[in-house]
Amino acid sequence: MTSQNPVFIPGPTNMPEALRRACDLPTMDHRSSAFAEILHPALAGVKAVLKSTEAEVFIFPATGTAGWEAAITNTLSKGDKVLAARNGMFSHKWIDMCQRHGLDVQFVEVPWGEGLPVDQFAEILAADTGHEIKAVLATHNETATGVVSDVAGVRKALDAANHPALYFVDGVSSIGSMPFEFDAWGVDIAVTGSQKGFMLPAGLAIIGVSPKAMAAIEGATLSRTFLDIRDMKKGYEANAYPYTPSVGLLNGLKLACDMIEAEGLEKVFARHARIADGIRAAVKAWGLELCAVSPDLYSNTVSAIRTPEGFDASQIVSHAATRYGVAFGAGLGDVAGKVFRIGHLGMLTDVMALSGIATAEMVMVDLGLDIQLGSGVAAAQEVYRQSAASMAMAAE
Repeated sequence: MTSQNPVFIPGPTNMPEALRRACDLPTMDHRSSAFAEILHPALAGVKAVLKSTEAEVFIFPATGTAGWEAAITNTLSKGDKVLAARNGMFSHKWIDMCQRHGLDVQFVEVPWGEGLPVDQFAEILAADTGHEIKAVLATHNETATGVVSDVAGVRKALDAANHPALYFVDGVSSIGSMPFEFDAWGVDIAVTGSQKGFMLPAGLAIIGVSPKAMAAIEGATLSRTFLDIRDMKKGYEANAYPYTPSVGLLNGLKLACDMIEAEGLEKVFARHARIADGIRAAVKAWGLELCAVSPDLYSNTVSAIRTPEGFDASQIVSHAATRYGVAFGAGLGDVAGKVFRIGHLGMLTDVMALSGIATAEMVMVDLGLDIQLGSGVAAAQEVYRQSAASMAMAAE
């Protein structure tokens, strides 16, 4: 596989050259004043991307999975009940993590391709008059199925039941690419990583923590050391870390936030929506369907595309890699072999997206699927042409 081709996996994403250079730093004393000039702007930049005035941001040298673990271990105790839904691989993994930590997980089984069961959550929360549920877990964007869920709706369910449970949201493949409203949605802990919307290599677990969640930390008894928010907070107050940080990645994160701000957060969201619309137009032109069961659930960062019954979708991923040097995402868990995924987030343009669509077409034709070469490309081109014309008119 050639490194000259863009990747179309839902993370790690393509990297702007400026971010690659920003991560390439000479060794620095991470307890010096120079490090503070990297750390605090990076924290402030993430806070702005979260659209929060009240969240405290903590960045661990790890990946999103560590962000999940930081959320639960810093705020919960063994035996605490949490509410979740299993509607994809990553919600499944978060449930598994909670169970391994000795938490009592009440979860709702949802067909993969559907979103969070807001109405069922509302019923469960209303019935929990003793407030045994201590936290509600929500996966905003299920990367395995290309499904975005109604995070604001879950908050409304919590409020309608007057329920005090903490609200944790996995925004790993949405934050920085799709609208995310930490304050407005009443999120208590949001989890993301460096390798998606922030366009960096994997290596940073990023979380935003509300005052309510910060207050819960002292009473929590699950074990944590490397992921202890209290230690991290003390380190930040001294312009440092409680251990050695990933200085280069933090410098990259600082610049990534600057780049997002320079483009404009709403314009970033609009770009992702436009590119996703083109991908979806291509899928329709191919005569295929998305894993997401309805348009209100379509993700703007990843599309999971169902292949015909009896066809092993993993062949598309392997053939694209070996024949054309292009990476697509494989199906995971319950949809393994049934879908392939096109990631369309981070550093991506309409033109780059067209190259991925064209490659997918060649691969499917090579493998004998009834796909007309150029059909998906033409459909996406029409979307992008109309969008470009509209933007040009608006700028006049």
